[in-house]
Amino acid sequence: MLDHTELKNKLRAISEANAAHHVLDILESNLRRMGATHILVTGLPMPNRPIDNLVHRFRWPDQRNDGIESTSLSATDSALMLGLASNRATEWTVTAGDMEHSDLLAAAGEGNKVIVVPVTELHPFQAFVFASGPSLHANKWDLAGLEVLAAAAFSRLRDLGAVSGQRPGALSTRERKVLELTAYGKTASEIADVLDISQRTVHAHLQNASVKLNASNKTHTVIEALRYGQIRV
Repeated sequence: MLDHTELKNKLRAISEANAAHHVLDILESNLRRMGATHILVTGLPMPNRPIDNLVHRFRWPDQRNDGIESTSLSATDSALMLGLASNRATEWTVTAGDMEHSDLLAAAGEGNKVIVVPVTELHPFQAFVFASGPSLHANKWDLAGLEVLAAAAFSRLRDLGAVSGQRPGALSTRERKVLELTAYGKTASEIADVLDISQRTVHAHLQNASVKLNASNKTHTVIEALRYGQIRV
């Protein structure tokens, strides 16, 4: 566990880092100190979008392949979706059921611990830090420290130009505003009055947002916009 002084020193080192790989090295060294053998630092893609350009560090030995590091990551891996379930760092143990639905967790191996640290400070951008290992363990103070470090790391990556505030497929400002008002129960007519646009334009924004979020109806669109950090209510 990092004590207060160590945490301050790492935060200072991150803020003074002049290259993205230095920031990532600091984050990785802290995770390995906690027992991590598998590390993933990545942005989360919007639905039906690739993840490749959002991945910043991928050190993920495949236990099914003699520990050779994985070279590909699917944007639809269920482990990434699990990271959307909470805005706080969480820890769990990989089960056989997890391995059936996630190549990432299958590569880590049954019984391994997994920690997921969501980064939400760069709204509407979303990012996660994943770590796994047979000896990985974190108490609530460790998880809190990881949240602070991960947030600082991505903030520095943004300052260094390694992270963009937008993701391919992200909603436009007007699409987000229409969905926010929809989430508050406003009708198309009321939204049109508030934004001084036509009802036809309101419906067009809703339809465009639905396509981007791969949603099946208006309610589903709002839910997906919330999950993917596109709106806040």
